[in-house]
Amino acid sequence: MRFLETGRVHHGEVPMIRILVTLALACAAATVPALAAVNLNTATRDELVAVPGIGPTKAQAIVDHRTAKGPFKSVDDLRDVKGFRGKLVDRLRPELTVAAAPAKAATRAEGKGAQTVARAGAGRIAEEKPRK
Repeated sequence: MRFLETGRVHHGEVPMIRILVTLALACAAATVPALAAVNLNTATRDELVAVPGIGPTKAQAIVDHRTAKGPFKSVDDLRDVKGFRGKLVDRLRPELTVAAAPAKAATRAEGKGAQTVARAGAGRIAEEKPRK
């Protein structure tokens, strides 16, 4: 109690308030998750709900819109989803990102030795027979 009596911190003593503040900051830092932008094209409903400002209804609306209309080209495309006004989209912009959806891998058909190969430029799948 020498601090309270004299108003000074003596060598080797730390005021209790300093200890409490340090402890509170350490606890707060441990409970804050790492912040990363959520990809509108790949996020699940639960991942979207985790974004502040997006509840279960709006998250489902994003997933439904993505399923019906295809991937988002930019975060601004969110304005086309029911329930998202300009100001809300502007507020959510730092939390969201739009990246390409993962490409589907080419598959091989096992029957009769034929291979199914995805052609990059054609935009469709063509069937090729192996050479003899």
